Amino acid sequence: MPNTKHYRPQRGRQRALVAQFFILVALVCVLIVLVVKNVNLEPKMPQDNGGTVIEQPTVTAEPEPSVPEETPDNSLPEFNPTASDSTKPNLLIAETGITLDGQSVDSYSFDNPIDFGLGADYTSVEGIVTFRGNNFRDSASYGTANLINKSFADTHWTVQTASLQSPNGTVWTGSGWVGQPLMMTWPKEVRAHMNMYDWAKNADSLTEVIYATMDGNIYFLDLLTGQKTRDNLYLGYTFKGAGALDPRGYPILYLGAGYNSANGTSHAFIINLLDCSVMYEFGAADSFSLRGTLSFFDGSALVDADTDRLIYPGESGILYIMDLNTKYDAEAGTLSVSPSNVIRWRYNGTRTTKNSFWLGMEDSAIIWRSHIIMSDNGGNLMCLDLKTLTLDWVQNVQDDTNCTPVLELEDGHPYIYTSTSFHGGWRAPMGGSASIPIWKIDALTGEIIWEKDYTCYTEDGVSGGTQGTLAIGKNKLSDLIFVPVARTPERGTGILAALNKKTGEVVWEVQTLVYSWSSPVTVYDADGNGYLVYCTAGGYMYLLDGLTGKALDSLDVGSNVEASPAVYNSTIVVGTRGELIWGVTLT
Repeated sequence: MPNTKHYRPQRGRQRALVAQFFILVALVCVLIVLVVKNVNLEPKMPQDNGGTVIEQPTVTAEPEPSVPEETPDNSLPEFNPTASDSTKPNLLIAETGITLDGQSVDSYSFDNPIDFGLGADYTSVEGIVTFRGNNFRDSASYGTANLINKSFADTHWTVQTASLQSPNGTVWTGSGWVGQPLMMTWPKEVRAHMNMYDWAKNADSLTEVIYATMDGNIYFLDLLTGQKTRDNLYLGYTFKGAGALDPRGYPILYLGAGYNSANGTSHAFIINLLDCSVMYEFGAADSFSLRGTLSFFDGSALVDADTDRLIYPGESGILYIMDLNTKYDAEAGTLSVSPSNVIRWRYNGTRTTKNSFWLGMEDSAIIWRSHIIMSDNGGNLMCLDLKTLTLDWVQNVQDDTNCTPVLELEDGHPYIYTSTSFHGGWRAPMGGSASIPIWKIDALTGEIIWEKDYTCYTEDGVSGGTQGTLAIGKNKLSDLIFVPVARTPERGTGILAALNKKTGEVVWEVQTLVYSWSSPVTVYDADGNGYLVYCTAGGYMYLLDGLTGKALDSLDVGSNVEASPAVYNSTIVVGTRGELIWGVTLT
């Protein structure tokens, strides 16, 4: 520090200071000359004998204070959910349990935790890889639609499917709830190693529709023509859920069966799409389940690309998490998985009995950052910490919930939009009526922001309420959500409601003569104008103006559409209970 005392200068000292000043000036001049002499010189790149440029030597700078390197996730909002007094897990969940590779453990934490980003960043491939597109479950459309006439084209393609009888005599026909197709534009070098027909392998570009149906088959179709790209894969189980493709573009299909068959108990498959071989199976009559031997999988899995983990909830009430240990060589056309560190998490509800408020997840889960959000058959909307496998909060959603919750960030804050169904005999008698709420929920606490109610009816095996998944508006529809409500206002009718995101107020409603279990899909043109593709159990597909609900066109597809469409640019694909897959073009 400078000395604050003052001294009287002396002559000898002044002369010394002057000499030092001139020496300093001389040194500065020499330095300037050296800099000017070398300013235009660059070190030559070392080269090998053949003249090929090789890596430059690393220049080591003087050490500087360590600064943490910024990662892409640094820009993401933190998500640290905590229960409020009304959403404490113990109010609705009586117990939980965990196993690791079949052995019971009191607790578990991951060395490299799962951490999902935005829904838009779930995958970079060209296609639709899981139910409603991504980990936010907010889109079943890819690309933009070329909507000039705002109508369905006069020509379309169809593919015949079939039916499958289960051991108890139930016959499953065509495509059922939720039944969304998957779509993938495979690079030509990947197709070269697939068991596709030669014309499909050699096409300059090909988008393949991969559709698991209730007749036990997986169909592989050309998006534009409906022509089969390869033989069906017959596994002999009823597939109600969409399945999921690997978001990394690896040729892997994760698919769960929705009912038992003559081939055995329902379970999940990991399928190699190079040769359509089954690489791994799990979940059949799992002894860890508190729901007996029931082991259906109607939901659609997610894969964490960074940790190479599969996350798959089942109707058995078990959440499966496993390291896949994927090995894929695209050039050689080789692929394998070898799952390890298999985690099973289960729970039991305080209201659960043998006859009501059952365990099990039929919906597809949301994952945001390190937390999974999922609804169950027992009226529980649960937020689970995937780092520690402990519940953050649980909200009472009243009834058997089949629709998938949808997540949206609004000014950086996460909200959930969801609804439920009316299971006869739980809240009201079979054949009676009950209130079906639509909720906006704070994902941080599980607390309800607003609620909009519809009075719905139900019948045995054909429930009322919200069976299809809500659609979230984006672009010029960004103020709206779209909700399909079945069996309201009359027993056989339905309503598609557009609600204001902030208030829950009705902006418009469209009533159809027959209800819908299908999920509406939002599509957008290049200018951001939004439209809805909406299918009903009455066998009609509608094109609606998203802002007004005005019907722009309709198409008779001949039979009940329980399945949910997917849209790739201007092409819609959906299956019917009448054993047809339809490909319809928007014009």
